[in-house]
Amino acid sequence: MIEAMKLYKKTGNTIQIISFPGEDVSKGCYLIIEDESSGKSMIVQVIDIQFANVPGVMEELLRNSFPEENIKGEDVDPLDVTSHILYIQDARLLICKIHGTIKDGKIISDSSWLPSRTRSSIRRLSVKSLIDLLEINGGLPILLGETDESTEFSINAMALDGKLNIITGKKGTGKSHLSKILVLGLIDHGATVIVLDLNGEYTHLNLTSEGDKNRYYRRIHVFTPGSNFKVTLSQTGLSVILKILTHALSLPGTSCREFRRIWKFLEERRLLSLHELGEAIRNWRCNQHIKDALYSRYYALLHSNFFTDNEYEAITLEDVFSKTKYGGAIIIDLSNSSPLDRQIVVEYMLGKLQDLLSLNKIRPVFLFAEEAHLYLRDTYWDDIVTRMRHFGVFTTFITNQPNTIKENIYRQADNVFLFNFINEHDLQIISKAARVDVETVVSIVRDLPPHHCLILGNVVKDFPIVIKVRPLNVQTGGHTKLFFTVNQRDYQLSTSEAYRLAGES
Repeated sequence: MIEAMKLYKKTGNTIQIISFPGEDVSKGCYLIIEDESSGKSMIVQVIDIQFANVPGVMEELLRNSFPEENIKGEDVDPLDVTSHILYIQDARLLICKIHGTIKDGKIISDSSWLPSRTRSSIRRLSVKSLIDLLEINGGLPILLGETDESTEFSINAMALDGKLNIITGKKGTGKSHLSKILVLGLIDHGATVIVLDLNGEYTHLNLTSEGDKNRYYRRIHVFTPGSNFKVTLSQTGLSVILKILTHALSLPGTSCREFRRIWKFLEERRLLSLHELGEAIRNWRCNQHIKDALYSRYYALLHSNFFTDNEYEAITLEDVFSKTKYGGAIIIDLSNSSPLDRQIVVEYMLGKLQDLLSLNKIRPVFLFAEEAHLYLRDTYWDDIVTRMRHFGVFTTFITNQPNTIKENIYRQADNVFLFNFINEHDLQIISKAARVDVETVVSIVRDLPPHHCLILGNVVKDFPIVIKVRPLNVQTGGHTKLFFTVNQRDYQLSTSEAYRLAGES
């Protein structure tokens, strides 16, 4: 009986391999083609499994579909040909992508050579062996989960340093869960992480799932704008305030110039405060339309409750970062903020980060942005991944709407963590990432179960790997509040009781 896989066809960087029943092959796994004649081996990944198109198979299947009782005579098969035919009918064609060549014990990116059909042997390459070859586990490991071979899988935190990352997948597949694993893993290695928390999902990472304090208790710092996170105008500075007025509050350029004059006027007299700013705008001699524009923006700042004149309740960003000197997370809880207030706070954070980093007052930071399209202006996308990355802000975008991320962001992404997507349009958008092979994404991602992730990019040395994300013993939050619960029946009225009450009303 034939057992070994056989080379069938090579087109570009695609290899087709004939596989037979009983061989342990699944979509996403790696195979190694060892060519004795050349002393080289080729590493390929299975991206699709099809039935082999063997001539005569359809005819044989149709013949076997007739009921046995309608066929007269006696079957005579002394050479056991039938079993061979049935075996061939189940033959599979593996569509594989070439990812590299092993030569002299090292992996090189060479897909031009052609292995021998007759002198090559093909076997499954375990992910553990691939990891050892790629040396992925070295440096500062962050345990993400395990492979389908039940092998623990870790990435090197250094592969996230200075990089742009995207975590995306449809709702409920585990994006935010993976994000939390990365946040805590970075903290373990002494990094400073900032999370723009849109839904309050990260606020209890310092507690176990039972509600007890965990080892991150003193390293997770939650700041709620308008509550324990307020700033003064003088702490903010004119440049950051102008960014807020221009980008979050859409103040026209002419009005910005008048605001600058008012600010300088108050600053020279040491009268810079919310109260004095309002009075100065009211008494300022300028066009009434400009005055109205300034007043409306002033009240937006005032009603955000983010700015204060009380220096005792204000906190500087330098004070915030001092809490993470040896590694920690700064969670900016935006869950109760209005869309406008969110934009004000985010503009403040990014503006101050840029100022502090340019002056070397703080270390580089890892920024995690959930559904950033809801609070980041369009021009900030390019700013974050180019100029701000040079300053030391390394961003991870998390979204279930891949179309909200600009195409040039995908093209510059260093690492992509993909969860399940079925929508063809979403898959096409994701495939624009520079480190993504279109066929690999479309074929593998649509079949991923929940909490399984396809990892691409620098962290896996451009060898796509599928993992099952590990659970976390923390209060992760982010659960949807449901109306119907297990105990809902205890509160439901019986049908007869409902009709009786309806009749009485």
